[in-house]
Amino acid sequence: MATRIAVLVSGGGTNLQALIDAQGRGELGGGVLAAVISSKPGVYALERAAQAGIPTYVIPRRDYPSSQAMTQALVSQLKALDIQLVVLAGFMVILTQEMVQAFPHAILNVHPSLIPSFCGAGYYGLRVHQQALAYGVKLTGATVHFVSEECDGGPIVLQQAVPVEAGDSPETLQRRVMEQAEWRILPQAVALFCQNRLRVEGRTVHILPRQ
Repeated sequence: MATRIAVLVSGGGTNLQALIDAQGRGELGGGVLAAVISSKPGVYALERAAQAGIPTYVIPRRDYPSSQAMTQALVSQLKALDIQLVVLAGFMVILTQEMVQAFPHAILNVHPSLIPSFCGAGYYGLRVHQQALAYGVKLTGATVHFVSEECDGGPIVLQQAVPVEAGDSPETLQRRVMEQAEWRILPQAVALFCQNRLRVEGRTVHILPRQ
């Protein structure tokens, strides 16, 4: 039985494309991209999903009086679709506790830094890379982690380091982190989940050997 995956998006969907490409290569560990849900209408991620034949849904944040109300609507939609794994791929809405309670250790997020550096509330998009450059780090990268009720605070599944190069701008660094880290480790983490190879103990995620 394939693991049914929903990808939550808010923008262009580059990480979604990495998952679509991995599915096309048979690299999602038996998982299937069953739905793409956007917090905004008209974003390019929805076009990517449609081109790949993945059903799309829009649950606009602006239609709800609070993040909690939107989260509850999202959980209802995910349950109706029989989703087993939720992937946040550039999803720009802070979800409330109902989401984590409905999908414990079954929500993955990709963050463009080596957590716990440059993460938490306010750290998203180019801002993460601006802060890394301002601090003068020599290595940055990306992290895939389980989502908990603490922003960017859930157990870490995979990390990939990426060098900071002389003359980098936030934009060039962002691109390198996507190409060398995010687009690689997000599909890998999804595959490990779908193969039942992730076991969480406290803050530690153990990667089990192949059966």
